Amino acid sequence: MSTMPASHGHSEACCNIPPVVSTGYTAKGSYKEFDGMKTYTTGPADATKGIVVIYDIFGYFDQTVQGADILATSHAQKHQVFIPDWFKGEPCPIEWYPPNTTEKQKGLGAFFAKNPPTGVAKALPGFVDALKAKHPEIKSWALIGYCWGGKVVSLVTSNPSSNPFSIAAECHPAMVDPKDAEGIQVPLVMLASKEEPHEKVKQFEVNLRHGAKHVETFTDQIHGWMAARADLSDERVKAEYTRGYKVVLDFFAKNWSS
Repeated sequence: MSTMPASHGHSEACCNIPPVVSTGYTAKGSYKEFDGMKTYTTGPADATKGIVVIYDIFGYFDQTVQGADILATSHAQKHQVFIPDWFKGEPCPIEWYPPNTTEKQKGLGAFFAKNPPTGVAKALPGFVDALKAKHPEIKSWALIGYCWGGKVVSLVTSNPSSNPFSIAAECHPAMVDPKDAEGIQVPLVMLASKEEPHEKVKQFEVNLRHGAKHVETFTDQIHGWMAARADLSDERVKAEYTRGYKVVLDFFAKNWSS
């Protein structure tokens, strides 16, 4: 088996994802500015549910942008989707990963020191306020984070005093800490790769006690397979990339109240 059995009421996704483009993807959305930040924006203007995507440390890769377009229009429930550029045009060079040299390790260390997940988590509610001011038609919000962004999801959704999101997803999350799960008050789906610590993922699932949950490990996929590090020329990766988005959309459809 390539994955853990689905659980917590999960069933086959009720969505229609178009064929995934392996290379040379043409984005369906556009870039706008919100709260002083360049933001990729996609989805129907009349959609009443919004999704904020926290990209991985490599920024606006085609695989991540294509994922946003999938989230916007591949389900009966359409979404407006926003990817803010927290790195302000200076993402981590993907050539630094894996960090198998001293130089790469030094570069990654400096990058994370400059861009800690805690900083984004603190700023995110204000960014959502800016979105709400421009998009009053959106009545409810979801949050999705990839890798580094998964930690942002945990930090924001475990802070009930400032969390603006009704539901959330973490895809191949970095820095998994089971203690974070204890405070998460919204429905959450976590899709882990083979590289996340299995015992921490398992305990994270146990500690999610305050809403619907779906935790699954894609045991033949690398950290990053739903975002920048997805090798979509590999048919197996493409299939699991597609299935990952189906799982997220299905979970949202079942558990996201208006």
